Amino acid sequence: MIEKLGFIKSILTIGIFLLLLFPLCPQNCIAQDLLQRIEIPSTLNPVGSGARALGMGGAFIAVADDATAGSWNPGGLIQLETPEISVVGAYFQRTEDNTFGTHPEASGPQDITDSNINYLSAALPFMVLNRNMVISVNHQHLYDFNRQWEFSFPLSTSETGTSVDQDVDVDQEGSLSALGIAYCVQVTSRFSFGITFNFWEDGLYENRWHLKTFQSGAGINDQGNDFIFEHNVTDEYDLKGFNTNLGILWNINSHITLGLVFKSPFTADLSHKKDIEMDLVVPNDPGLNLRQSSSKKTDEKLDMPMSYGLGLAYRFSDKFTISMDIYRTEWDDYILTNSEGDKISPITGEPADEADVEPTHQIRFGAEYLYIQDRLIIPIRGGLFYDPAPADGDPDDFYGVSCGSGFAIGKIVFDIAYQYRFGNDVSEYILKEFDFSQEVREHKLLSSLIYYF
Repeated sequence: MIEKLGFIKSILTIGIFLLLLFPLCPQNCIAQDLLQRIEIPSTLNPVGSGARALGMGGAFIAVADDATAGSWNPGGLIQLETPEISVVGAYFQRTEDNTFGTHPEASGPQDITDSNINYLSAALPFMVLNRNMVISVNHQHLYDFNRQWEFSFPLSTSETGTSVDQDVDVDQEGSLSALGIAYCVQVTSRFSFGITFNFWEDGLYENRWHLKTFQSGAGINDQGNDFIFEHNVTDEYDLKGFNTNLGILWNINSHITLGLVFKSPFTADLSHKKDIEMDLVVPNDPGLNLRQSSSKKTDEKLDMPMSYGLGLAYRFSDKFTISMDIYRTEWDDYILTNSEGDKISPITGEPADEADVEPTHQIRFGAEYLYIQDRLIIPIRGGLFYDPAPADGDPDDFYGVSCGSGFAIGKIVFDIAYQYRFGNDVSEYILKEFDFSQEVREHKLLSSLIYYF
């Protein structure tokens, strides 16, 4: 039995790359959590929805004049003059070109594509006591967890003399969304205030994600025994929570508008189920064969950070507008509390009081020009942005550009936008032992349809 445990330990020591997301180490034949991370491949920073906003580079806090204002700045909802419904569809393609400095044979691009309903809303303007108000109900798709990696490389350990050729498949899928109920009131002729109540509730839709890591391979140990093994780990998460977006919109004069938004921190309930299966076959010594499985379900807490932003828009005329947003997210307050009460940084997997995670600051610029002819309006939009991602130490640098157009005719508005987001030499903290880094290229296409009653 002692020989078997030592052999199993050497196999899983070789599989240290499982530190990729939720690595494991063996102890008394029971795999345990050594490190806990929550890896969200899409942008972590809270942003709003909609093709029009995306086409303007996401610089929309001080514009926010359609139903997507509930996600950007609920104070802007007051600009809606008639009831409307809207739907936004999204498609994205992401390439992660991974580099393993210590094992270049594992390097190479990994691709993922997906589509979803980015936003659904219904808004109703009304008046009470001679004061304009708007209420809206919306569904916002917030975070994508989708990732697929497949790679192979040999490893060996001098401690045990074991070597192995192995294949790794990482499949992560799921998303987080929120149901929002927004209210906006016109305080003065130039100043409005709004609030959105966000319900992150798995019972309303699938507010969950899973991570499957499958490791298989064959090798030889220091005794000259050939072996074959499979190691399958599945983590499933369900999240529930509640927070609010507060926003104001101030029309300083006929040209300049100021917008402020605050998205409150909150503690989400996280249900975590982990299933582990391991199968080891040693043809020359069946006594070392091993098949093992375990399942564990725990309740955890995830502290989501506070974020806030300021936006300015300048209207040269009814046809031409430029805008700028500055946005900050307190990622040092992003903390996972596991079932044992340990507080961990989901970014680095380290104890929260030891993790070096800094807040991020987004900067976004956008512009919109309208061609107006009779009953037809055709917009031309463009934008630039800096969208850093939290990391171990300084944030990873991501940049992007966007453009968009569409048409408005009668009671129908159609918008379409394209965004290109990229980062070079990022995610180095994920696998430090392997001198790891990524080149990330992401393409996103959004289309929205609005109908005014």
